[in-house]
Amino acid sequence: MDVGRLFDRRAAARPDHPGLTSDGVTADLSELSRRSTAVGRALVAHGLRPGDRVALLAHNSAAYVDLLLGAGRAGVALVTVNWRLAAAEVAPILADAGPSLVVVDAATAHLVDDTLPVVDLDRGWEDWLAAASGTEELPGAGPEDPAVLIYTSGTTGLPKGVVLSHASVAHAGRLMAEVYDCGPDDTMLVALPLFHVGGLAHLLGPLLQGGHVVLTRAARPAETVELLARHRVTHAFFVPSVIATLLEVPGIAELDLSAFRTLAYGAAPITAGLVAATTAVLGCGLLHAYGLTEAGGTVTALRAPAGDAAGLQALLDGSVGAAVPWAEIRAVDPETGRSVGTGETGELWVRSDAVMTRYWGKPEETARTLTADGWLRTGDVGHLDAAGRVVVRDRLKDMIISGGENVFPAEVDAVLARHPAVAEVAVIGVPDERWGETVKAVVALRPDVEVTAAELIAFTRQHLAHYKCPTSVDVVPALPRNAAGKVRKVALRRPYLVDSSR
Repeated sequence: MDVGRLFDRRAAARPDHPGLTSDGVTADLSELSRRSTAVGRALVAHGLRPGDRVALLAHNSAAYVDLLLGAGRAGVALVTVNWRLAAAEVAPILADAGPSLVVVDAATAHLVDDTLPVVDLDRGWEDWLAAASGTEELPGAGPEDPAVLIYTSGTTGLPKGVVLSHASVAHAGRLMAEVYDCGPDDTMLVALPLFHVGGLAHLLGPLLQGGHVVLTRAARPAETVELLARHRVTHAFFVPSVIATLLEVPGIAELDLSAFRTLAYGAAPITAGLVAATTAVLGCGLLHAYGLTEAGGTVTALRAPAGDAAGLQALLDGSVGAAVPWAEIRAVDPETGRSVGTGETGELWVRSDAVMTRYWGKPEETARTLTADGWLRTGDVGHLDAAGRVVVRDRLKDMIISGGENVFPAEVDAVLARHPAVAEVAVIGVPDERWGETVKAVVALRPDVEVTAAELIAFTRQHLAHYKCPTSVDVVPALPRNAAGKVRKVALRRPYLVDSSR
């Protein structure tokens, strides 16, 4: 069964319940079912057949939900494309995915080669839908058929198309609802870009339970805070840098946010100061989520309910929590595939029903990433403690080798994030004639705070072995991030790699 027909079951049970609010308009669950069926019929009417792809290159909108729930009804997979990319970056993604149709909006139409068939959400979308009619049965899709192709952010190389089946995305939505404790009468605010796996999972979690989603085009601070209050939002996800901007919105303390129970974050560490400010102003619990596109979204989670001092402290201690329900995680020696001992560092491997089926058109890459018995090699390095909680140290490719010693940047990040002057931090390795590589910290400071590089280095030396500590610190206004909120370490390293092969 495709995800659209799975959604129909919820819509039939509570047809008049609010399903999606976008651009100030609320559609109930029955309306979402009707609209997505119309999209499925339109895809068939315009010549798409089971196994084809339709690409979406557009900002967050209700049409994304219609396409997500409607494409599978036609047996078609949805390819989500990052609208922040340049035309030269979009072209190879579309060439790789081979869509029979590209859906754009007025702001993205110029990114698509004019040789491809295109329909514009802002110019002609309704006419395109109206061209289809009838009541004949749509072909649908099976649980193992591709539902979406999500292209990786490319922070470690060229983007690859991650294929998630209908069973995968349905399971990812189920996981999201379970991790958040998000029920059918709750409301999730989704400000994540929907070309990102996190946006997909946060959307499907409530919808597949018959719940309500408030969708925004972007996390504009004042608008977002107003939406939290107006729609009695119970759950939301933001990266830490966005949380900081929300807390600066004038008058936020006077708004009624009493319904807001859980604020989740990920993609970057959170500082002690931001934890304190968030709980003081919003009064909600926090949830740290770790996941990746190939895993279908969230892999581990660490929850700290409102008022749980010990839980809030645990968020700062480096753990990303235990495996989410119905998932397994272990640390292994990447050379042998054997599990390492408790507390020992290895590559993190994950297995769950949400994991991708393959990389699109890349069987060799797939074989290197998925084992024969279903384990996903994440490429992340970490360990499990005695309670099964995971500490993610870093990406294998981000590990710094300084004087023969391995340094995991995330470990240094976590220490610097505890300094009261630091708003955000990223640690990288830079070439060094003596040590091969040495540790550099790139930091953005909190407003109206001053600190010297020497003071920050001295702070790390109170907590880390000296070979792990930065030898230099650069202060920048803000760290460069991709659309998923992850720091673009390639951009940070680039100025230092002119004479290096690394």
